[in-house]
Amino acid sequence: MAEGAEDVPVVYLHDIKREYRQGEATLTVLNGAKLALWPGQSVALVAPSGSGKSTLLHIAGLLESPDEGEVYVAGTPTSQMSDVDRTQIRRSDIGFVYQSHRLLPEFSALENVMLPQMIRGLKRSETVKRATEILAYLGLGDRITHRPAELSGGEQQRVAIARAVANAPRVLFADEPTGNLDPGTADHVFNALMQLVKATRVAMLIATHNMDLAARMDRRVSLSNGQVVELE
Repeated sequence: MAEGAEDVPVVYLHDIKREYRQGEATLTVLNGAKLALWPGQSVALVAPSGSGKSTLLHIAGLLESPDEGEVYVAGTPTSQMSDVDRTQIRRSDIGFVYQSHRLLPEFSALENVMLPQMIRGLKRSETVKRATEILAYLGLGDRITHRPAELSGGEQQRVAIARAVANAPRVLFADEPTGNLDPGTADHVFNALMQLVKATRVAMLIATHNMDLAARMDRRVSLSNGQVVELE
């Protein structure tokens, strides 16, 4: 089947199990978890702290390996891939947005967004053009030369979103991306994320405590006994 076809999930988690040692005890965080993310679909992951939300995001984004199960990206299994190949997929197909923006303080907004593209080896002229376009799309066209300390919290997070989509990923993972923002700014940042999902058909999985934002997404899921469950 053709890679990227609409009837193939962008990311599919199959029977994922993940355990951690806590002293003499074993904590099972994920136990047979399954989840499919489709092109252009936004999914909210709503669950209590400590339930495994971040672990699920890290495994889905190939930042962490499961103890059992398989992660498919565009239909391709990844468990037996080399670290080099997994890193290549993360760079080209996966974007991340965190609660803290994690921008490099000595770089401008434009340079922060250019960086992932330059790591991939793209020409500087191409990276400047794409980074400028994305920042302008997110309403930051007049802030591209500003460093993070010169930007508001909402502007910083929009730069982080621009950086996450700079390489045109297939899927975007966001871990409490509006958690540090006031309600008005959080709504603005969330709208920016949703704009990009609809414009680029990127799949998106957001871990959030904000039920109002979750209600505006295509699907809502939670974690129960280590498994992913669909919410109404």
